[in-house]
Amino acid sequence: MSEATERVERNQLVINQFRANGGVLGGGGLPMLLLTTTGARTGRRLTSPMAYATDGDRLIVFAANGGRPQNPNWLHNLRAAPDAHVEVGTDSFDVRATITEGAERDRLWAAQLRTAPFFADFQARAGRTIPVVALTRV
Repeated sequence: MSEATERVERNQLVINQFRANGGVLGGGGLPMLLLTTTGARTGRRLTSPMAYATDGDRLIVFAANGGRPQNPNWLHNLRAAPDAHVEVGTDSFDVRATITEGAERDRLWAAQLRTAPFFADFQARAGRTIPVVALTRV
Protein backbone atom coordinates (compact mmCIF):
# COMPACT_ATOMS: atom_id res chain seq x y z
CA MET A 1 0.00 0.00 0.00
CA SER A 2 1.35 3.44 -0.90
CA GLU A 3 2.03 6.17 1.65
CA ALA A 4 -0.70 8.31 0.05
CA THR A 5 -3.26 5.49 0.33
CA GLU A 6 -2.32 4.87 3.96
CA ARG A 7 -2.70 8.60 4.69
CA VAL A 8 -6.16 8.67 3.08
CA GLU A 9 -7.27 5.64 5.12
CA ARG A 10 -5.84 7.12 8.34
CA ASN A 11 -7.59 10.43 7.67
CA GLN A 12 -10.88 8.63 7.08
CA LEU A 13 -10.56 6.90 10.46
CA VAL A 14 -10.00 10.28 12.13
CA ILE A 15 -12.99 11.79 10.27
CA ASN A 16 -15.21 8.89 11.35
CA GLN A 17 -14.07 9.19 14.99
CA PHE A 18 -14.56 12.98 14.93
CA ARG A 19 -18.12 12.69 13.65
CA ALA A 20 -19.06 9.73 15.85
CA ASN A 21 -17.89 11.56 18.99
CA GLY A 22 -19.37 15.02 18.40
CA GLY A 23 -16.09 16.52 17.24
CA VAL A 24 -14.04 15.18 20.13
CA LEU A 25 -10.92 13.11 19.46
CA GLY A 26 -9.07 11.07 22.03
CA GLY A 27 -5.57 11.98 23.14
CA GLY A 28 -6.22 15.49 24.42
CA GLY A 29 -3.95 17.07 21.79
CA LEU A 30 -4.58 20.16 19.72
CA PRO A 31 -8.13 21.13 18.80
CA MET A 32 -9.17 19.57 15.50
CA LEU A 33 -11.57 20.52 12.75
CA LEU A 34 -12.71 18.99 9.49
CA LEU A 35 -12.19 21.15 6.41
CA THR A 36 -14.13 20.25 3.27
CA THR A 37 -12.81 21.78 0.06
CA THR A 38 -13.76 21.40 -3.58
CA GLY A 39 -11.16 19.53 -5.63
CA ALA A 40 -9.47 21.90 -8.08
CA ARG A 41 -9.34 19.27 -10.83
CA THR A 42 -12.16 16.90 -9.92
CA GLY A 43 -14.79 19.23 -8.47
CA ARG A 44 -15.39 16.56 -5.77
CA ARG A 45 -15.85 17.54 -2.13
CA LEU A 46 -12.82 16.43 -0.09
CA THR A 47 -12.60 16.45 3.71
CA SER A 48 -9.36 16.77 5.65
CA PRO A 49 -8.90 16.63 9.43
CA MET A 50 -6.46 19.16 10.84
CA ALA A 51 -5.35 21.06 13.90
CA TYR A 52 -6.46 24.65 14.18
CA ALA A 53 -6.00 27.77 16.23
CA THR A 54 -8.23 30.80 16.64
CA ASP A 55 -7.59 34.46 15.93
CA GLY A 56 -10.60 36.46 17.01
CA ASP A 57 -13.56 35.01 15.08
CA ARG A 58 -11.32 33.31 12.52
CA LEU A 59 -10.10 29.74 12.50
CA ILE A 60 -6.45 29.39 11.55
CA VAL A 61 -5.05 26.29 9.83
CA PHE A 62 -1.50 25.46 8.84
CA ALA A 63 -0.48 23.79 5.57
CA ALA A 64 2.34 21.87 7.27
CA ASN A 65 1.51 18.56 5.58
CA GLY A 66 3.41 16.74 8.31
CA GLY A 67 6.65 18.41 7.25
CA ARG A 68 6.53 17.07 3.68
CA PRO A 69 8.19 19.24 1.01
CA GLN A 70 4.93 19.79 -0.88
CA ASN A 71 1.86 21.68 0.24
CA PRO A 72 -1.19 19.59 1.12
CA ASN A 73 -3.87 19.07 -1.55
CA TRP A 74 -6.43 21.02 0.46
CA LEU A 75 -4.32 24.19 0.06
CA HIS A 76 -4.24 23.77 -3.72
CA ASN A 77 -8.03 23.35 -3.61
CA LEU A 78 -8.51 26.51 -1.51
CA ARG A 79 -6.36 28.52 -3.88
CA ALA A 80 -8.64 27.47 -6.75
CA ALA A 81 -11.89 27.82 -4.77
CA PRO A 82 -11.60 29.64 -1.41
CA ASP A 83 -15.16 28.82 -0.30
CA ALA A 84 -15.17 25.75 1.93
CA HIS A 85 -17.02 24.05 4.79
CA VAL A 86 -15.83 23.45 8.36
CA GLU A 87 -16.94 21.13 11.15
CA VAL A 88 -15.81 22.14 14.65
CA GLY A 89 -17.20 20.06 17.49
CA THR A 90 -20.87 19.65 16.63
CA ASP A 91 -21.01 22.96 14.73
CA SER A 92 -20.86 23.03 10.94
CA PHE A 93 -20.65 26.13 8.73
CA ASP A 94 -19.31 27.64 5.51
CA VAL A 95 -16.08 29.62 5.43
CA ARG A 96 -14.00 31.71 3.06
CA ALA A 97 -10.26 31.00 3.11
CA THR A 98 -7.57 33.65 2.93
CA ILE A 99 -3.90 32.72 2.70
CA THR A 100 -2.14 35.09 5.06
CA GLU A 101 1.08 36.89 4.14
CA GLY A 102 3.87 38.93 5.64
CA ALA A 103 3.59 40.16 9.22
CA GLU A 104 0.14 38.62 9.70
CA ARG A 105 1.37 35.18 8.63
CA ASP A 106 4.43 35.51 10.85
CA ARG A 107 2.33 36.54 13.88
CA LEU A 108 -0.06 33.60 13.45
CA TRP A 109 2.80 31.14 12.90
CA ALA A 110 4.63 32.39 16.01
CA ALA A 111 1.44 31.98 18.07
CA GLN A 112 1.09 28.40 16.84
CA LEU A 113 4.69 27.62 17.76
CA ARG A 114 4.01 28.82 21.32
CA THR A 115 1.02 26.45 21.51
CA ALA A 116 2.51 23.56 19.54
CA PRO A 117 6.31 23.82 19.42
CA PHE A 118 6.55 20.62 17.36
CA PHE A 119 5.31 22.62 14.34
CA ALA A 120 8.89 23.95 14.16
CA ASP A 121 9.96 20.40 13.23
CA PHE A 122 7.47 20.44 10.36
CA GLN A 123 8.98 23.71 9.13
CA ALA A 124 12.53 22.35 9.35
CA ARG A 125 11.68 19.15 7.44
CA ALA A 126 9.51 20.84 4.82
CA GLY A 127 12.20 23.12 3.41
CA ARG A 128 9.47 25.62 2.47
CA THR A 129 7.58 28.36 4.24
CA ILE A 130 4.44 26.73 5.61
CA PRO A 131 1.36 28.64 4.50
CA VAL A 132 -1.03 29.86 7.20
CA VAL A 133 -4.69 30.07 6.20
CA ALA A 134 -7.43 32.08 7.90
CA LEU A 135 -10.96 30.71 7.66
CA THR A 136 -13.71 33.29 8.10
CA ARG A 137 -17.31 32.25 8.66
CA VAL A 138 -19.66 33.39 5.87
